[in-house]
Amino acid sequence: MFDTVLAAIGRTADTDGLNLAAAGVEVEPRTKKLACINEQTNVPHIYGIGDVLEGKPELTPVAIEAGLRLARRLYGDSEVHMDYENVATTVFTPLEYSSIGLTEEDALKELGDSLEVYHTEFTPLEHAILDRSACYAKILVDTRSDTVRGVHYLGPNAGEVIQGWAIAMRGGNLRYSDVLGTVGVHPTCAEVLVTGMVTKRSGDDVGAKGC
Repeated sequence: MFDTVLAAIGRTADTDGLNLAAAGVEVEPRTKKLACINEQTNVPHIYGIGDVLEGKPELTPVAIEAGLRLARRLYGDSEVHMDYENVATTVFTPLEYSSIGLTEEDALKELGDSLEVYHTEFTPLEHAILDRSACYAKILVDTRSDTVRGVHYLGPNAGEVIQGWAIAMRGGNLRYSDVLGTVGVHPTCAEVLVTGMVTKRSGDDVGAKGC
């Protein structure tokens, strides 16, 4: 039995009525979206931002930031392009889920045996009192460089938890050793991400131990 069933089948862009073909703008036939480079279509003076872009995150803050940077390049003296990598996102379901970086599946394809998955199950303090379900977190690491390539968190206040990771991962050189060297804030849910986890390949119990 489930309280909620979520069907997520993706989106197609509402571009059919724009007559883009008359302007020579190329549209992806399946999604009706635009294949852009730095928000620029194949027609140099026509641009797109937001959900209409093929292969880019369908998130309002992403569209806002991309639009601001495009305007500054077109009408100011900026040369800063939108960075679509390491954009954090959260699904605000009753038990929130947040992530940044690669999925485990994509990380495995890219890194192969160099991927180490550190993960844990944990029970937030408020869940223990209310006898609710356990939560889960994992960090994906490239063992060749000790670089964090993805963070996934399922638990309370997921959006708040992942925001700090977005700042930390923006430069693309966050080391897992630095994560482990960070002192956690106790008692919080977010501390499970810095207090050490077991590796998935070890097969060890992922249940978080008490303090």
